[in-house]
Amino acid sequence: MTTSNQQTFQPGNPALPDVELLNRWANELFRAAPNSTADSGTPASAASHNPSVAVSPHEREIVSGKSLQTQGFTPLKPDLKERLKESVGGAPASAAPKTGSEFLDTKQSLPKQPGAGLPSTDELKLLLGPRFNSPLTAPASFGQTATYYFFDEATHQGKAITQTSLGDTHPPFDVNAVRRDFPILNERVNGRPLIWFDNAATTQKPQAVIDRLSEFYQHENSNIHRAAHELAARATDAYEKARQTVADFLNAGSVNEIVFVRGSTEAINLVAQSYGRQHIGVGDEIVISWLEHHANIVPWQQLCQETGAVLRVIPVDDSGQVILSEYKKLLNAKTKLLAFTHVSNALGTITPAQEMIAMAQAVGAKVLLDAAQSVSHLPVDVQALNCDWLVFSGHKIFGPTGIGVLYGKEELLNTMQPWQGGGNMIEDVTFEHTVYQPSPARFEAGTGNIADAVGLGAALDYLSRLGIDNVARYEHELLVYAIDALQGIPGIKLIGTAADKTSVLSFVLKGHSTEDVGKALNQAGIAVRSGHHCAQPILRRFGVESTVRPSLAFYNTYEEIDCLVTALIRLQANHVGLFLK
Repeated sequence: MTTSNQQTFQPGNPALPDVELLNRWANELFRAAPNSTADSGTPASAASHNPSVAVSPHEREIVSGKSLQTQGFTPLKPDLKERLKESVGGAPASAAPKTGSEFLDTKQSLPKQPGAGLPSTDELKLLLGPRFNSPLTAPASFGQTATYYFFDEATHQGKAITQTSLGDTHPPFDVNAVRRDFPILNERVNGRPLIWFDNAATTQKPQAVIDRLSEFYQHENSNIHRAAHELAARATDAYEKARQTVADFLNAGSVNEIVFVRGSTEAINLVAQSYGRQHIGVGDEIVISWLEHHANIVPWQQLCQETGAVLRVIPVDDSGQVILSEYKKLLNAKTKLLAFTHVSNALGTITPAQEMIAMAQAVGAKVLLDAAQSVSHLPVDVQALNCDWLVFSGHKIFGPTGIGVLYGKEELLNTMQPWQGGGNMIEDVTFEHTVYQPSPARFEAGTGNIADAVGLGAALDYLSRLGIDNVARYEHELLVYAIDALQGIPGIKLIGTAADKTSVLSFVLKGHSTEDVGKALNQAGIAVRSGHHCAQPILRRFGVESTVRPSLAFYNTYEEIDCLVTALIRLQANHVGLFLK
């Protein structure tokens, strides 16, 4: 490869990237090659992807299926079949990712003369195309690296971001670049790199969120509204800007439809105690599904006990998907409210939300959608869904704990009586009478969680720059890979196999309690949730009291899934007496 501006490689040459960048770009080029295929043979072991994870030759035989066949073990599929369509960057997802150095080694040996044969800067730009040239992803110059994967919009310098160059106006998804934005992923647990597969319980926070919280407390900390001083103005602006960010993220019609609460649980209870007490009475019916988290069961049970209303439950099939024909039978003139989950926290099932909402509203019912497990994985548009309320928690979408959102149609919110009384939510108070503020203030009594609302806004900004469509595609491919890999492990049973699902991989492992599996994985540095996941009814529907629940986010990788599979194989091998070290 030669050009007129071929550079001679010298240490510190500013015209060439450093070795790390060169390897990464070579890796990108390899994965983007239209005719590239996976290496023949067995799936790569965790050690081949992650040198810090030690896997013995015996374990490699286990992964390849060469050993244990006489023990009744089923070997993993050679290439985990064509598990994915095209990967986000255009690479066949079945191909095990290679490092840049592997790419160089397999294509040609390094030149003897320094710089001879190495691609020039312009050639790299040409080869890597939009991935290199994107103002959102490329370093400002060689030898410089951005603080974050995504540059501030001010650094775009007015350059147009086109569908042609970026596909959907977002940079191609680069999980390794994204991971650098999450400092906790550098932690080690029991001497191993942390693998965070407990995302359905809580997600980790990017540096942008951590920095935004620090900035607030250093420069803006104050109570909001009704103050003449500068810090109050800064804090109020930051808080209300976060509300606007949430409204934009959900495509709400107005910022007045966004109420800040502590989390999904408080938001559901708010609707139950406000709208429910006002409008639901004896003989009325509330419909939920078998898939619900306890937080979307207990408040409605309590309301039914207080009012004489009746709770109806939509059944699910053996895959964990709601049965629409049975749901339709539950709807009638007595149905006053439907409350159901968009994505099951225990199974990962994606419910047909838009269809279910329309069916309920056709009989005059109001609808609350629990989006705690969906907003970080799927596009959520409240106007397209046409739900009456929607709830989610900040800590499950890369934001702080203790902050959440209740979306509600503005007209509806303004007819609801406040649940809590106190400061901020009043317009006028006498000893005889109180006039309440319109939404959202009428539901934000007292001093709210100002800093964490601002942090939530930063998290949504980060996710929006990344692109929720990019996230959904990448996580779906990761999920398909993980399902296929886990199914090759002897004795494993996946719980929840709906065709439409995301992020969650619940399973039980024959011969082991879920608690023991969780402890064994922790020893390997892998964090999963073991238990009933606050969703006992749906687990009992499948005949279990608890499951092991790995759950995915966009910063997880194929290599981490390989580590999980290797650890589970090792656990099973020890169980049958092979005692791998």
